[in-house]
Parts: sequence; structure tokens; C-alpha cells
Amino acid sequence: MFDSILGTSLTVSNFAVCILVALGLGLVVALLHMKSVKSNKNFITTLFILPALVTAVILLVNGNLGTSVAVVGAFSLVRFRSIPGNSREILDVFFAMAIGLAVGTGYIAFAVAFTVVLSIVFYIVDTTRIFTNESNEKILTVLIPEDLDYTDCFEELFRAYTDKYDLIKAKTVNMGSVFELTYSINLKKDINEKEFIDKLRVKNGNLKVSLTHPLINEEL
Repeated sequence: MFDSILGTSLTVSNFAVCILVALGLGLVVALLHMKSVKSNKNFITTLFILPALVTAVILLVNGNLGTSVAVVGAFSLVRFRSIPGNSREILDVFFAMAIGLAVGTGYIAFAVAFTVVLSIVFYIVDTTRIFTNESNEKILTVLIPEDLDYTDCFEELFRAYTDKYDLIKAKTVNMGSVFELTYSINLKKDINEKEFIDKLRVKNGNLKVSLTHPLINEEL
């Protein structure tokens, strides 16, 4: 069932079938990503074209060791020219590349089955609450004047508005005139975030306060 359609030599008809299948499956990946994650047009287009591109490269290599080494080098260069994305974007890029590899080696039925199964899994994960983290964890970044002792200046506020907190980074910025403190905090349920931020601003002299989701913070 999962036999390769490619023989000893590549024919025009086999090439056309592989490219068309790769484009079709790439469209599935692109649409799935577009429905699940907010992303720009360029990245969606990349997911659509990538399986066909990888397919063409694999068909070109066709078992030639020297060409394979050259292709690995080319992909390595592309990696250093790319901008890192979030974990879901990276996962979908690998998804698209895996499809291209399967189609490029002629395993059309396997590529289709693989795409269908993974698409169903992604859809279930995206539309249900499975793997959802219910904790109200945030990353708090706050600036304070250099003459303010940061070790316990927010202790009272943290006890009132958080279940737990931890200082994960402290550094000087603006030529040492202010400290930038980064905390991992777990906000209490039903608290007013604006009220919390306003009270932090009173403490730090109305300097910058930033409250972000941990995953968003990793991507910035």
C-alpha cells in the first residue's frame, strides 16, 4: 500500500504527480496553520510551497551522494538566513518538510495518510482544552530607580495579588540609572490586572511596567 511510485528513472508524469500532490498537501498544512495560529501571508505561503520545494530537491538528488551533501549544505545556509518562530510555526515547518520528503521519495499514499492523521490530531488539540494550562502565570517586567532596594520593594503587592512570585532576572539599563527586574508570577483569580499595574507604577515612580504571557515573552 505504501510502495513508492518512482522507478529507476524519473519520468515527466511521475514528476508532475509528485509536485501536484505536494502542493495539495502543502495547501492542507497552510490552511490548518491559518485556522489555528495568527500568522502573516508570507509564512502561510511558505508552508504551502515548502512541500513541493522539498519534493523537487529530493527528486533531483535521486540517490546521488555528492548531490545529497550539497543539498544539506544549502539547507544549512537557509537555516541561518531564517528568523526563529514560535514552537507551533517550527512544528508546521517540519510537518511541511516531512510531507515533501515522503512525496519526493515517491511514497504518495504514505504522505497523504500521514497528512490526514496529523491534521486530525492538530485539529483535536486546537479545538479542545487538552494540554491547556489553567494557571494564571505571567512574566512581569518592571523598571525601578537605582536607589530603590528591589529585594523587597514589591513584597506587599505580590502577597496581595499573586499566589507565588519569583525574581528570575535583575539587570541595570540606561547606563546603570535604573534596574530592570523580571519576575515569574502567578496572579490570583479574579484580580484586577490594571489595578495591580497601577499600584506597581506608584511604587516604581511611574516607570515602565510590562505584564505578558510566558509564551509571548519567549517569542519577543
